[in-house]
Amino acid sequence: MTLTLAIVENTSLFAAVAAVLFAFTSSPLGDWSDLPIALVQALTIAACCAVSFYYNDLYDFRIVRSLGVFAARLLQSLGLAFILLAALYGLAPAINIANDAFALCLLVSVPLLLTLRGISYGLMGRTPFVERVLILGTSPLAHKIVREIDNRPDLRHLIVGIAGDSIDGNVASLPYPLLGPLEHLDKIVRELKPDRLIVALAERRARLPVRQLLDARLNGTFVEEGVDAYERFTGKLAIESLTPSNLIFSGDFGKSRWKLAAGRLLNFGLAVTGVILAAPVMGVLAILIKLDSAGPVFFIQERMGMHGKRFRLIKFRTMRAADVHPSEWACDNTARITRVGKWLRKFRLDELPQLFNVIQGDMNFVGPRPHPVSNFELFVENIPFYSLRAVVRPGITGWAQVRYGYANNLDEEIEKMRYDLYYIKHLSAWFDLRILFDTVKTVMFGRGTPAVNGDGAGHRAAVNGR
Repeated sequence: MTLTLAIVENTSLFAAVAAVLFAFTSSPLGDWSDLPIALVQALTIAACCAVSFYYNDLYDFRIVRSLGVFAARLLQSLGLAFILLAALYGLAPAINIANDAFALCLLVSVPLLLTLRGISYGLMGRTPFVERVLILGTSPLAHKIVREIDNRPDLRHLIVGIAGDSIDGNVASLPYPLLGPLEHLDKIVRELKPDRLIVALAERRARLPVRQLLDARLNGTFVEEGVDAYERFTGKLAIESLTPSNLIFSGDFGKSRWKLAAGRLLNFGLAVTGVILAAPVMGVLAILIKLDSAGPVFFIQERMGMHGKRFRLIKFRTMRAADVHPSEWACDNTARITRVGKWLRKFRLDELPQLFNVIQGDMNFVGPRPHPVSNFELFVENIPFYSLRAVVRPGITGWAQVRYGYANNLDEEIEKMRYDLYYIKHLSAWFDLRILFDTVKTVMFGRGTPAVNGDGAGHRAAVNGR
């Protein structure tokens, strides 16, 4: 729905602005020679608005949950769009728009966007536009799926009931009554006529109603694994519900050599270009670090890389040296951050030296963040399927970083692992590009900035989460 809405809103904005500009600038009889310039100007405005809307999360329904929130963020987004337009007009004066015409475009665009978004919010919960969902099971995974659907109207799912018994989990905490045991599934399906069945059973042996599910599937009801539904809703894997067979028979976690080689070549080229362009900036930062506090310019720490290979990660130092061996968790090291270090962390400039790690082949721009060697045993013993992180190169940024942020304890590291596995499963060039765009958004607006990122002996592994 998000992509569809973005296309509809931006296409409508482009069409409305183009019509206003053409009507404003053409002669009364209509001079069609004015149309191309009006289209270019409208496309410029629509493109700047699309970028601004994306970076202000206007298409993230987890954040923009109502029309009121959208209206407030729309005004903020238009401010950023104006800045982008001003920059483009400075570079290409020929596409500049007269003030009167621009004001008229604004008067047309704001009500149009509010109307379109109001319609979309109104349609989200309407029965003809949602899928009727029947959930099988009362397991912890079923509880998570129920909460996700209830809190996310943009998913366009309507829970019509839950079938199962108390064997799987806590029934009392479910907000829906049980419609009956699995043995009566055929009767429940006939009565409710759901569009989708989500199977979220904790124990399936001798309990999975195979015949009833096959009948439902043949009669047009879509049947979905609970693990797959949760993944689709959240962008992360339900690792506590995964089984070894899920991974053994899945081809998603084995990446082809040519794809990895092509990605490595691209990362190498981009890293070399980045070092050349960032060299003056890194030189200035090195001087500031030395002037600000005693100690080396760089923080170097041994991390775990692809296939368990150890490598030395390089960052700009942002903390003072500790007198004793410090905690590995970020929240315990806030007092050690230097003045320059605080600024470096805010804009992620402390990560720039990792371009050399990319050149050396130890890292990519995008991938699971490499953890310190000192935390490896802890994570292997306590995080399910932790070794799967090692099938790809670690990254400067990653899906877990842009979706979750930073971890300060083992439970939070487990949560980030869900996102890391999702990234590995769905790895692609387009996915990497999306993560890079989201990373720019995080840096520009300071979202997810950690209290401490850890460098020096005590930083975060789980910690650095980065």
